[in-house]
Amino acid sequence: MCGRFVLVTDLSEIAAEFDIGMAAAGRCGPGGYTPSWSIFPSQTVTAVIRKEGQNELFCLHWGLIPSWAKDASIGRKLNCARAETVDTKPSFRSAFKKRRCLIVADGFYEWKAEGKKKTPAYFYLKSGRPFGFAGLYETWHAPDKTEVHTCAMITTEPNVLIQPIHDRMPVIVPKDRVGLWLNEKIEDPEALLPILKPYPADEMALKWGLGPGFKV
Repeated sequence: MCGRFVLVTDLSEIAAEFDIGMAAAGRCGPGGYTPSWSIFPSQTVTAVIRKEGQNELFCLHWGLIPSWAKDASIGRKLNCARAETVDTKPSFRSAFKKRRCLIVADGFYEWKAEGKKKTPAYFYLKSGRPFGFAGLYETWHAPDKTEVHTCAMITTEPNVLIQPIHDRMPVIVPKDRVGLWLNEKIEDPEALLPILKPYPADEMALKWGLGPGFKV
């Protein structure tokens, strides 16, 4: 899985990369978009969602709470969905059909274990551009009627760059598949599941160590 990721790109660049008008790029709540070198489960993430044919930017809580959940605690267990079962698992299958998103990132961390020592590895695209993890989102109604907007990241088997370090990797949606992934009218698993493959290793790069703004 991906336990930590980075997003520090300027909001205007994110909007341009994902074809979002600036008026639709500020819908991340009172705090707005907040860059971070260390985003982890239970925090707010920046996501692209398509509404009525337009891409919009939203802030979602990382830890999916299904609409049918009795309380919010289930979200702690639903940070990630496996590509192999995302279309059939009760917690995710409805969102997979109807509520897909992109979780925006510049890169992500995994830790290589060597005995008792763990060395951080930072993965990113050689292009240097921000990208989108395949994600799902839900809206849960709390007992006080408050709407809680949450999401989960989809993971798959690792590519050859990541395999020596971790046995899973987040799904990165190729730019030419973004429109298909976000299209709310498409529900057929046969059209969607082929997107959930390891991203090409030759388009990615690796740096050892933590970024300058990383917070433990």
